[in-house]
Parts: sequence; structure tokens; C-alpha cells
Amino acid sequence: MRPLAALERFFERLFEGQSARLFKTKLQPIQLQRRIERAMDSERVRDGDRSRVPNRYAVHLAPDDLTALRANHPTLAGDLADSVLAFARSHGYQLADRPSVALVADATIQPGGLQVAATLDRARPAEGDAATRGAAEDADQAVPPDQTAVFVMPVVDSPRATLRQIRPDGSSQTFAVDGRPLTIGRAPDNGLVLRDTKASRHHARLYARRGALLFADLGSTNGSWVNDRRVQEMALGEGDRIRIGDTILVVESVEDA
Repeated sequence: MRPLAALERFFERLFEGQSARLFKTKLQPIQLQRRIERAMDSERVRDGDRSRVPNRYAVHLAPDDLTALRANHPTLAGDLADSVLAFARSHGYQLADRPSVALVADATIQPGGLQVAATLDRARPAEGDAATRGAAEDADQAVPPDQTAVFVMPVVDSPRATLRQIRPDGSSQTFAVDGRPLTIGRAPDNGLVLRDTKASRHHARLYARRGALLFADLGSTNGSWVNDRRVQEMALGEGDRIRIGDTILVVESVEDA
């Protein structure tokens, strides 16, 4: 591990652990996502002109924290797998195959804390194997709280859609999405970068699931609104208006997968 990455992990454990114990803060999905992204960055290896990164991530959590997260976010492992793939693509990282995320109940982890183990595993069944995809979905949806939930990012039929971005200054731009995960926010590593001071750095995400186009807020500061209603996650259809800060995204068309 690089010295800077080791130093960052030390301060993460120091401050996040103390904050959780002092203020009894609850873990949020965005915290798991950011920790996985940092693990990917810290474990990447140069391979010619590409950076090769791990494709297996095990997130170790206190049992009570894992139970609470599953209750509030039943598809969390799948959502994290989505974000891992999107983050790798946005940075040009090379994956051995589609990534998987495991949520592990670990009694050695303090409440409010978490640890991520990242590994590179090439010995996986072909990503098109229907049995593999079915087992992964079952694991994500019906796993006892004392066991590990694993989700392998499946191949899905993705809907195509056309959206129009109306910027705060009144200018607009039309763009197409194909159902692959697309992060939205102010940070330059997003798939759609917003020039909007009221948007969070990583504000929201568009992605496909079971043939539908979905929108999800990523724990943003000012929230996300669809048709003037604040939402955490919802399926999109033609005519829907997404408001992020002072930016509007209008769904002009959605083609079935």
C-alpha cells in the first residue's frame, strides 16, 4: 500500500470510529461506497498503460449495523456493485470481470466502523452464466443477518433514454443514456458533471435494473426531486423532471430494453 493511502486509512479509522461512538451516528450507504472506492484506488496496480484494480470487495460491519442497513436498503449489495463498476469505468481502471460486493457481519468491528478487503479473483464462472446471476440475486435478497450477502453485477437488458439538461444559466443540452450506471454531481469524476453550486460532489445516479431506468440520490446535502417530490430512488418514465440544485433533467424519451 502506498504511504499516503496508509495514512488516509489511519485517520479514517481514528475519526470515523470516534465519531460513531461519541455521536451514535448511523452508517449510510454512501459511506460504504466511498470506502470501497478508496480501497480500489489504494490497491490499484499499473499494468502497462492501464491500472488493474480488484474485482472482489468484502465490507466488514458490526452485526447490528449490517442488520440496520439491510432493513433500510434491501438491495444495498447490488447498489454497491453498480457503483464499483461505474467508478472503475469513469477512471479507466481495468477489472478482471464484473465486480462483486459482500456484506459481512463481523463482531470484531466496532459499531459505526467498517473495513473493506479488496482482492483480485480471476477464478469466476463466465459472467453470462445464468445460474451464477440467479444465485447472486437470491443472495442479495434473502440472506440471514448473521451471514454474508454477495452480489455479482449481472448482465441486464438496459433501456435507452434521452434526457435534456437545463442548466442554472438557462442553457440546455440533450444527451443519451443506455442504462449503464451514470453518476451525477459537481466532482469531475462523475459521468455527468454539473456546474451547479447547490449540487453535491456525488449527488445522484442513473442506472438500470430489470429493464427499467432508475434514479437514486446518493445521500446529497440538498436532496433530489422528481416532479417536485423529494425522492431517494424511483423508476423514471417519459416526461419526468429531475431537479438537482438549480439544474433540471427532463426525461424526453425512454425505450424499452
